[in-house]
Amino acid sequence: MQEPGAINIEIFPLGDFQTNCFVVSRPSGVAWLVDVGQHPAEMLDHVEEAGLKVEKIILTHAHADHIAGVAEALQRFPDTPLLIHESERDFPGDASLNLSLYISQPVVAPDPTGVLTHGQTLELDGVSFEVRHTPGHSPGGITLYQPDTATAIVGDTLFAQSIGRFDFPTSDGPLLIKSIHEQLLTLPDDTRVLPGHGPETTIGRERASNPYLRETDLV
Repeated sequence: MQEPGAINIEIFPLGDFQTNCFVVSRPSGVAWLVDVGQHPAEMLDHVEEAGLKVEKIILTHAHADHIAGVAEALQRFPDTPLLIHESERDFPGDASLNLSLYISQPVVAPDPTGVLTHGQTLELDGVSFEVRHTPGHSPGGITLYQPDTATAIVGDTLFAQSIGRFDFPTSDGPLLIKSIHEQLLTLPDDTRVLPGHGPETTIGRERASNPYLRETDLV
């Protein structure tokens, strides 16, 4: 009998930007892929070898380094729903919006089959994840928060001792800071933070010492 809240999260840093991509699974073998970056063969091979059933592909946002492997993933796991926040539904197929136009590696990913909204609950074989809209780095950035295990997959919103870039055409620095304060720093200190790049951290650690999160940054 599987534990009611047991989840396994495996991290695969993929591609030139070492984008953290995630295989989130239950003991039953049902799984999600969260972001699929460049050169995803290692991640996809692992899923197949482990006998996991991919139920959804979820994008924390649609910048090129997080979506470059989506087409390959859908070739391996056809008809899998592809979900993204509603405000970025046009980004995967637009090299300008997904920023790939600016790095000389145009990425045109498949269109999403469904959209996510703030406050929505997603169920992975009985385990609930809350969708939190955390715009700023990109307009449709989301966090997937699992309260029972105090785990947050945050995309490029928050990093260990840093925050997401906000110098892109569709970025908004003050909105990014607002999102972090209202949607992430309101989580318990022991919440495990899994960012889109670099090492994991905790909410408490970032609240205490992240130099970008001083209260004056809200002004």
